[in-house]
Amino acid sequence: MATNPLPPSAPDPTPSTDRLRSFAKYSGIAFQMLATIGLSAWAGIWLDRHFQTKNPWWTIGLMLFGVLAALYQVIRGLTKGD
Repeated sequence: MATNPLPPSAPDPTPSTDRLRSFAKYSGIAFQMLATIGLSAWAGIWLDRHFQTKNPWWTIGLMLFGVLAALYQVIRGLTKGD
């Protein structure tokens, strides 16, 4: 007689559940990246208007910072062990 290694209350992990978790993880990373870059661009535009600069240096600088921060978050999220 074979014994079941999982307790009776534990759900049976299925491939569709794993796919759903992966989808949720990666779409969450994408939305976080979008929010980081979007907020940094908005802050740069606001600062350029506030200081009435001729060139959009705040926007360029903060967008560059936002892209680098978003890339850091993506790399950290992908290499983080579950």
